[in-house]
Amino acid sequence: MAFYDLAKQQRNKLVVTIKLDIFNELTTAQLKKTLVYFANEDTYIRKSAYLSVGRIYFENKNLQPQIITQLNILQLQDDYKIRQTVINAAGEIGKRDFEAVQHFFDEGLFDPHYSPRNAVIGSIKKMGEVNPLPVLKWAGSYLNHEDKEIRREICHGIELRGRKYPQDILPLLKELQHDKTARVRSTLVHVIGQIAYKKGCIEIVVAHLKSWENKQLVADALAEIIDVHRRYRNFSTLTRDEARQYISDNYK
Repeated sequence: MAFYDLAKQQRNKLVVTIKLDIFNELTTAQLKKTLVYFANEDTYIRKSAYLSVGRIYFENKNLQPQIITQLNILQLQDDYKIRQTVINAAGEIGKRDFEAVQHFFDEGLFDPHYSPRNAVIGSIKKMGEVNPLPVLKWAGSYLNHEDKEIRREICHGIELRGRKYPQDILPLLKELQHDKTARVRSTLVHVIGQIAYKKGCIEIVVAHLKSWENKQLVADALAEIIDVHRRYRNFSTLTRDEARQYISDNYK
């Protein structure tokens, strides 16, 4: 039975059971049930598992080295769902202790399956939102990587931090302004649009874009900003017309 086929009380009980099972197995290094949870077909079971790992890590300082060791072992499993769950567990830990789990993302960026790679993007988003300094420093080291998909994934991953604090990621985005790969370029334009529609953000983004040399890309980004204000009209501070007027008045 799937997680959300259960009644709320049963779901709550299952979450407690998953955490207790994982805790008990981490103390013995026998991860039989943990493997089952990490490989489960139900994404919500896997989510309960990686959230549990994050909680156990911070609740039990003495277990932290063991947790990292066991995650290292699990990342070598053939089942991509297990590797994906490992990355997500590392993401929970990285919200407060990025240095301990950085190597999981160095590996995960190059995973042969897209699911762990997507987990890296999701983890960068959630870690960067609350623990930006080490995460953005790490992300910046990959902006000039020879693999275009790595550059695109990093660009996408830092987006969430930029929605509240565009000034934190705009210098990183600027490094991609001359990228000739269409997928990287389109992701860059998309991210610029996404970090400009909340209160106080369009001013920061437009001011920064004035310093960019690639004027065609900037033109595309400004058009995207205006369109995002249309698409997100129920959430954006300005209307599309107000955004267009602001850009007309302030981008010379």
